[in-house]
Amino acid sequence: MMRKYTRSLALLFTVAALSGCAGMTQNQKNAAIGAAIGGVAGSILTDGSTIGTVGGAAVGGVIGSGAVK
Repeated sequence: MMRKYTRSLALLFTVAALSGCAGMTQNQKNAAIGAAIGGVAGSILTDGSTIGTVGGAAVGGVIGSGAVK
């Protein structure tokens, strides 16, 4: 049950992040996309763990924003 909830939450976050991109800078768009991809990857790699999903989203957002080069 928790696994299904986590995946649904990740999908909802992805849709919400991508739908609000009209007024964002390119850097903000990249961070949102990175967070969405990182959240899904974290969820998959940790078998639906909430900590893995949130951690993946955080790392993906930082990488997507270009803060890590």
